[in-house]
Formats: sequence, structure tokens, C-alpha cells
Amino acid sequence: MSSSASAHRRVWVLAWPIILSNITVPLLGLVDTAVVGHLPDSRYLAAVTLGATLFGFLYWGFGFLRMGTTGLTSQAVGRGDDEGVRNLLGQSMLLALAIGFVLILAGGPLVELGLWLLDGSTEASTLASEYARIRLWSAPAVLTNYAILGWFLGQQNSRVTLIILVLTNAVNILLDLFFVVGLGMTSDGVAWATVIADYSALSVGLWLVSRQLRRLGGRFRRARLLRLDAYAELFQVNANLFVRTLGLLFATAFFTAQGAAQGDTVLAANAVLLQFIMLTSYGLDGFAHAAEALTGHAVGRGRWQEFAQAVRGATRFSLLTAGAAALAFALGGHWLIALLTGLPDVRASANEYLPWVVVMPLIAVWSYLLDGVFIGATAIREMRNSIFIGLAVYLPVWWLTQPLGNHGLWLAFTVFTTTRSAVLIAYYRHYRRWHWRDT
Repeated sequence: MSSSASAHRRVWVLAWPIILSNITVPLLGLVDTAVVGHLPDSRYLAAVTLGATLFGFLYWGFGFLRMGTTGLTSQAVGRGDDEGVRNLLGQSMLLALAIGFVLILAGGPLVELGLWLLDGSTEASTLASEYARIRLWSAPAVLTNYAILGWFLGQQNSRVTLIILVLTNAVNILLDLFFVVGLGMTSDGVAWATVIADYSALSVGLWLVSRQLRRLGGRFRRARLLRLDAYAELFQVNANLFVRTLGLLFATAFFTAQGAAQGDTVLAANAVLLQFIMLTSYGLDGFAHAAEALTGHAVGRGRWQEFAQAVRGATRFSLLTAGAAALAFALGGHWLIALLTGLPDVRASANEYLPWVVVMPLIAVWSYLLDGVFIGATAIREMRNSIFIGLAVYLPVWWLTQPLGNHGLWLAFTVFTTTRSAVLIAYYRHYRRWHWRDT
């Protein structure tokens, strides 16, 4: 088998479990909606929607625990540094647990602020607050699972992602039915189902970790786990990833808020079209995660030819996925909109703005792919910079195109994505020329 074919195979072997596990995520949302949606009062569904949205943003903000762990672990694996691999897990888990317990202790005001920003009805917000305070108890489990998933992915084991996510969602669905349908609970039952599912997943994750640690041999170095200066590299990587994620959250929240300012119909239409982008991300994320593991391994070994082959393999799969998504949206977008909403005004509005979503995968593919490459190479400042350069273009374009209404908003968001991709491409070309080359 040629080295190019071997690289393609490694990308696919790593990507398919991630893609498959991503597909299970919306299934859980559908079950939550169906279970709570059949209760006699719509405020329970509104509460779960508000609470789930809040935690989606909150936990996404701490996604650096997964990404940073993947990049540093893959490089340690490439160097053959088993002790470094082992201690990175310990450091990442301790950091995740610390953040998780801080969220439990101080998360109340954060929940109230988030629900105030989401601006639901008084009744729904009260129930959502109860839901969120229950969900806070799962923060240590969720964040520790991020570290575990990142650690295994850094070792080019993506099947653990599939095992843990499928288990989490299966337990969650069964407990949803038991608590709400069986015991007659409401939105609080959905919250407790999620908490128990998260800790069940953590238990399995820790069991898988113990098996892998036995293979690696050796022990954790207590001094490295307890000395603050030993966390310098992990803190530096994670701090930049956190700032970068905050920038992305702002861009998405701003888009949603400006759509809401144009009325409920536009807000709903944009929400439908954003689901198209979410569907595309399920595939592109898989190949980006594969790039993280493979490029990080190559950087650790100092094998730049291997690095280039990993990038080429991930690029080809990503471009095929983006092209297929764009074609599917162009040919079947009207049907998919009709599937997602039965409201005539929302359908008409979404169809009007559909062309923006058709071109989006072809533009966004580069930011997904190169995020993975840069995480593997731990070139995180460049990722961070791409977000803020994009925002520096996004906001003025939105301001100047306000007379165009929602078309102007979509144009600004598209320009933001284009700028981010262009900046990452420029950084990549620079590093490939001066750093990431055969020596």
C-alpha cells in the first residue's frame, strides 16, 4: 500500500467513529423534545429547550479540555513519551474536575445570567432555572469526559468516542422515558436523566482509561500533577483555545440576536438553516479530529512528510464531504426545509435565504480542516487570531449591509467564515514553507 493510500486509510479509520457518534447527538434532542412535548403544558418543553441551549453554549466554551488534550497527547505519542502521555491525562482530568466543581459552586449566577440573555417567558425561565441547577451537578463528569476523549483521540483511538457517546445517549433516552413517562416527572426528570447518563459515561470512560494505563505501564508523577508550573504548556494551549471559542460563541450569538431583531419568522428561518450547517459539521468534524491526531503524531516525531500526507488525506475527505453537502442542499434543500418546519411563513423565508447555506460548506470546510491541523500542531494562537480577524471584518460588514435585512446578516456571516478560512490558509502556507517541511 502506498504511503498516500495508507494516510487516507488512517484518516478514514479515525474519522468514521466520530462521524457516527455525532449522528447520535440529534437523536437525543429529538427524544427529549418528543417526551416533554407530550406533556400537557408547553412551558416544560420551553424550559428544556432554554436549559439545553444554555448548557450547549456553556460546555462548548470548555471544549478546549478536549482539543488541547488531543494536540499535546498526540505529540507526546509521536515522541514515544509514554510518561508524558500518562501525565497529560492526569493534568487534564484534574483541570477538568477543578473547573467542574467551580461551576457547581458558582454556577447559579451564571445560569441566571444565561437565562436572562435567552429571554424566555417567566414561567419557562423558572422551570429552566430548576433544570439548569440540576444539570450543573454533571459538570465534573462532562468536563472530565472531554479530557478522556481528547486523550484517547490523541492516541489515535476514536472508537472510544463512539462507545462513550452512544452509551451516554442510550442511557439518557431510557431514563427520559422512565422518569417522565414512567414516574410522571417533567423537565426535572429530563435533567436528572442527563446527569445520571453523564456519570455513567464517566464510569465507562475511567474503566477504559485504567485499561490503557496498564498498557502504558508506569505511574503518574505526583510532582508533575501537583506543581503549578508543570501545567504551563497545558494552560497556554487551553487559554488560547478558550479565547478562540468565546469568539466563535460571540459570532454565533450575534447572528442569532440580529436575526431575532428582525422578527420571529426570520429568527425561525435562520434556526432552520443553521441546522443545515450543523449537519455538515457532523462529517467535517470527523475529518478535522482525524487531522488533529495524525498531524500531532507527525509533529511529535518530526516527520513532516507524514504531516503533509495526513493533511492531504484529511483535505480530500473534507472537500468531498463539503461538495456533497453543497450539492445536497442545492437539490434537496427545499425538501429538507419542509421536513424541519410546517409553518408556511418560515418555509418561505428559509427558502429565500437557502442559497447562502448552499455555498457555506465550500467556504467553511477550510476552517474546520485547518482548525484540526493547527490543534495537532498546537499552533493555537493562529487559530485564535483567525477568529478575531474574522470578527473585525464581520461586524463592519453587518453594519454596512443592514439595509439588506437578513440577506445582509447572512452576507456578513459568510464574509466572517471566508475571512477566517483565508487567514488560516495564509498561516498554514507560512508554516508549511518555513516550519512544517522535511528537514
